Amino acid sequence: MGGSRQTVHLVDASPYVFRAYFSLPDSIRTPDGEPINAAYGFASFLLKLITEEEVSHLAVAFDESLNTSFRNELYADYKAQRELPPPELEAQLGACKELCRAFGATTLSDDRLEADDIVGTLADAVTAAGHRGVVVSSDKDLAQLVSDDVELYDFGKDERLGPDEVLERFGCRPAQVPDLLGLQGDPVDNIPGVPGVGKKTARALLAEFDDLDDLYARLDEVAGLSFRGAGTLAPKLEEYREIAFLSRRLATVVRDADFDGSLDALAYPGADPAAVGPLFERLGFEKIRDRIPRWR
Repeated sequence: MGGSRQTVHLVDASPYVFRAYFSLPDSIRTPDGEPINAAYGFASFLLKLITEEEVSHLAVAFDESLNTSFRNELYADYKAQRELPPPELEAQLGACKELCRAFGATTLSDDRLEADDIVGTLADAVTAAGHRGVVVSSDKDLAQLVSDDVELYDFGKDERLGPDEVLERFGCRPAQVPDLLGLQGDPVDNIPGVPGVGKKTARALLAEFDDLDDLYARLDEVAGLSFRGAGTLAPKLEEYREIAFLSRRLATVVRDADFDGSLDALAYPGADPAAVGPLFERLGFEKIRDRIPRWR
């Protein structure tokens, strides 16, 4: 993977599939009468991204399931409060993957890993080889991937986060985001955190300590900190030590999974006419054919 420095776009598909499903009317249907609004909106998003960003290397990562990742084996209640996708949305996920492949995007998923883990693995591979990553997602957990070589791009809000923006937004460095969630928890993913430790307290602790390991190694220093409630915090942290470390584990993106992060594997060749034609005919998407910016 030598040569000039390249930019690789890494898309977390789920936020954009869900957004399309809930924002577009179910009157968007296939010629056979099946709802196809999520796939239509997702296709529109992906083509707009490819066009506006002039994408040269691209991977799109999908979640296989909301409740079968390795994190559910660590903590059975992980994401347990989330409702499963409506059947009408579930039925369109296959079409979303087909569209990605037809458009020429490397399309990935895994039974035990979440899309975040695929994106994190590829981001590390890309930057280790001297290239730049753009993580396309609205998921705040992925802020932990941000570095001088990786930015987090919320496409819907047209918002880009680098290290300085993460520090301003979260009150901690990107590498500390899992520690932050380990302390304060995350109700969106049902990560428990330490009871009674909220955002302000978690940020205050991470301003003083490098991470959870450093915090617990120097727990006797907490009582002397100057923020409100510090004097009674150490016993609570000690009581919920295991929960804090479990919560951090749940919030930590896997970055060493078995996915090919080479430029060759992630190159974007353009859409495949042989695949797009019959797929668009089946889905009734002829009107967006002209939005495809590049063909192989």
